[in-house]
Amino acid sequence: MHFQPFKLERYFAKHEFTAPYILCASDCDPLPLKDLLSMIHGETMKMWNILKLGYSDTQGLPELREEIAGLYRSVKPEDILVLAPEEGIFISMNTLLEKGDEVITTYPGYQSLYEVARSLGCHVKFWKPRFKNGWNFEPEDLEQLISNKTKLLVINFPNNPTGSTISKKVQQEIVDLAKKNDTILYSDEMYQYLEYEEENRLPSVADLYEKSVTLFGMSKTFALAGLRIGWLITKNHQWLNDFQIFRDYTTICNSAVSEILAIMGLKAQEQILRRNHEIIRYNLKLLNRFFTKYDTLFDWYIPKAGPIAFPRLKGNIDANEFCKDLLKSKGVMLLPPEVYDFDGNHFRIGFARRNMPEALNKLEEYIEENSYI
Repeated sequence: MHFQPFKLERYFAKHEFTAPYILCASDCDPLPLKDLLSMIHGETMKMWNILKLGYSDTQGLPELREEIAGLYRSVKPEDILVLAPEEGIFISMNTLLEKGDEVITTYPGYQSLYEVARSLGCHVKFWKPRFKNGWNFEPEDLEQLISNKTKLLVINFPNNPTGSTISKKVQQEIVDLAKKNDTILYSDEMYQYLEYEEENRLPSVADLYEKSVTLFGMSKTFALAGLRIGWLITKNHQWLNDFQIFRDYTTICNSAVSEILAIMGLKAQEQILRRNHEIIRYNLKLLNRFFTKYDTLFDWYIPKAGPIAFPRLKGNIDANEFCKDLLKSKGVMLLPPEVYDFDGNHFRIGFARRNMPEALNKLEEYIEENSYI
């Protein structure tokens, strides 16, 4: 097994903790511990106070799995494996895939969603969106790619990095295509509940298709990335058992502290989601004014979901160089297209952090000082 460097993560590792302004973050503004603890009372706080710092249940604390199951219509605690989200991708793909398997994945996307498959010797094909009045993943394009040879179909909606989502009708078409071709449907749902309008919220694939694996967690939607808590869901208990056997060679179990804090986050989800949506709504208004002002420089379409978007830099200005020079000159971090191995002149911008207005002011300074308009 040989991996290509994870370009996005290497870029973040180099700059995330030194750049003053992270204008490309994909998580919501991290929730302070004191704020989370202030939301919780009763039995959960008692769990926190009597917690012993030993090993935890290898499948995930039963009380946590019970809380997670409450997010779904038909999922039971025994269908859930709690682990770090990235670990979930690595374990499940190593378990489900073999050399020579055909895999289709939404693209551009989070590199491990296709790189792990590549490292195993799988044949990977990309389902790419069309850029017209925003990013759109068209089911007819997927239909041209998928066949009964397709072992695994990986989808990610709301999508990283484009901010694109799909309708419930298109989601059902995807499920039907997977069923028709007896394909495992792997749904990365890390940005679920960050749809701006409730009518655009998709049901989980876990509730739609028996031959599926879904991924979700506390990092993005719940603003608790530091917990490193996520989960895999599958109703195929043989797969789930295989995931656990593989996991005995990775982390074995979760942090007991993080599991209790994750329960708190899930119990306080209404407060946390309200907070995060308020930040996103406010920042999107600012972004829309900014991109309207500089519409000769950028192609911008307001997404319908998520904390990130993938606008295009117009003209002859190279987006990779633009992002790097902006970082050097103003300390503002945008994600260049090269970290996604993407040929288009797009960059990732994030808008779920409270200090986004300051970062946007610095970006505007940079544009004015370099006479880009």
